Order: sequence, then structure tokens, then C-alpha cells
Amino acid sequence: MTIGEKFKGFSSDLQVGAKNASHSLAHSALRLVSGFFIGLVVSLVIQELTQSGTFMLLFLTLMFTAAIYKGLSRMTMVHILIFDLICYLIGQILAMYIKMAP
Repeated sequence: MTIGEKFKGFSSDLQVGAKNASHSLAHSALRLVSGFFIGLVVSLVIQELTQSGTFMLLFLTLMFTAAIYKGLSRMTMVHILIFDLICYLIGQILAMYIKMAP
């Protein structure tokens, strides 16, 4: 094996490693952002229903973020985006219901 072949193998291994690392980072970031926004919305609703304080809002946001982050770990990025779209549409339906309710 010549030095040129060794460098070629090293550069391809480095390229595959960088690709896997960036994909893993993007997947974790998408899971975290999705979990945070859904957790924040759910915790705001619970805070309004129970009339609790800011500490409870922070605790519930972290709890729901962690639960959704862990729940989304089995999904691919496309599945997470579809999940986000469904959550957005459910939110729009609820907002329309609130505006139309007497």
C-alpha cells in the first residue's frame, strides 16, 4: 500500500466521519427545538389552567422538552418534520376553535 492510497483512505474516512457527525448534530438540534416549542406551549397551557408561577412554568417546560426529546430519538429527520407539521396543524385547529367559541 502506497502513501497515496493511505492518504486517500484517510481522507475518505474523515469525510464519512464529518458527514455522520453533522447529521447527528442536526438530528439532535431538530429534536431539541421541536421538544422545546411543544413543551413551552403545553406548559403555558398548564400554567394558565393551574394559575402557577414562573418556576412551575420552567419545570414543566424542561420536563416536556426532555420527554419529547427522548420520544423523538427513534424517528428520522423527515418523521420529526412531519410530527412538527401535525403539531402545527393541531395548534391551528385549536386556535380556530378558540376564536369561534362563544
